[in-house]
Amino acid sequence: MLDSRSKFVLNSRPGSLVSIGSVFSLTVILVVIASAQVAAPTVEKAVGTAKAISGNVITLTSDAGASTEVRVDDSTRIVRVAPGQKDLKDAVPLQLKDLQVADRMLVRGKLADDGKSMVAISVIVIKEEDIAARQQREMQDWQKRGVGGLVTAVDAGNGTVTISIVGKTLAVHTSKDTVVRRYSPDSVKFDDAQQSAIGEVKAGDQLRARGAKSEDGGEMTAEEIVFGSFRNIAGTVISADVTNHSLSIQDLLTKKPVTLKITGDSQLRSLPPTVAQRIAMRLKGGTPGAGQSGGPNPPAEAKASAEHAPGAGGARSGGSPDFQQMLNRMPAVALSDLQKGNAVIVVATEGTAGSQPSAITLLTGVEPILTAAPDSSRAAMLLSPWNLGGGGGDAAAAGANP
Repeated sequence: MLDSRSKFVLNSRPGSLVSIGSVFSLTVILVVIASAQVAAPTVEKAVGTAKAISGNVITLTSDAGASTEVRVDDSTRIVRVAPGQKDLKDAVPLQLKDLQVADRMLVRGKLADDGKSMVAISVIVIKEEDIAARQQREMQDWQKRGVGGLVTAVDAGNGTVTISIVGKTLAVHTSKDTVVRRYSPDSVKFDDAQQSAIGEVKAGDQLRARGAKSEDGGEMTAEEIVFGSFRNIAGTVISADVTNHSLSIQDLLTKKPVTLKITGDSQLRSLPPTVAQRIAMRLKGGTPGAGQSGGPNPPAEAKASAEHAPGAGGARSGGSPDFQQMLNRMPAVALSDLQKGNAVIVVATEGTAGSQPSAITLLTGVEPILTAAPDSSRAAMLLSPWNLGGGGGDAAAAGANP
């Protein structure tokens, strides 16, 4: 995939944010390149990823999941372009033997009557390793120049969004060149994010931006923004349905049950007791470790993750590490491990009228936190910035203090 998210995002993982913007941009770039060529009326285009190569036949799978069998003849022109390249001026000729599974391709050719096979006239290729290298560069740039937080105000007329990060505010300025994307209401994958506009951002959304900060750190000129609306739930488990991959929770704030989908992308983790206690102390207004003679240090894996684990945001010089990185190193739990009465904090998608919300991040071991915040609203919001790699707030600080 090419830039963006990313998921993210980057999944980056924005956790799974994933590498930001890859599939969407690749499709656009390849179509722009192809449109510059003179094509006969009968020539069709197919964009996708090579899923199999057998002899001179390539199985090309589109981003929507449709497959096309592409036959490459001796007369087929095959060229390689770099991610982001917008014409064929610097394209490098390739042979069929140079193509590999997972390469991204745009094929021009004559479609068979069945609509499932094609004789290729030309194949424009972006190699998998080139995509991976670009994703790595983007992830590093998001770590270096990315910020994330909760939206507190939007001035659509001036293209400015104000976000809250660890008790501070940042004014994010956009221009006509800023790439703005919105997460799907039922997915946190950047691949599923859609083009959007600054006017669609609203207070309470989670937003991540990449760009140049002002010298005082109070403003940013954004090159790229990804945002979405997510649900923050603190509650107790009612039941776990392993067969149907769902989890029912009693929301402590609304006093109503909520059913969540647990997908392959859902991140289920157990919060170490020492970290949970430190967060609880901060919720109570105390200092972690106060009253504890040489209070316990956070787990070594949590510290290591803040320094070395991949993820959006990275450790901040002189500040708290990104809790998403620490979260990645915490013990994973399975849906079957969740028992009735277990306390959990969850970040989930909004869901749609016909679809249940999906869990993005779920934490167990949070009993001390819910005890420290009996109304549950503040406890639920604690997790909010983490799934987009934001500052981590009290939780990150609690996990980082010696």
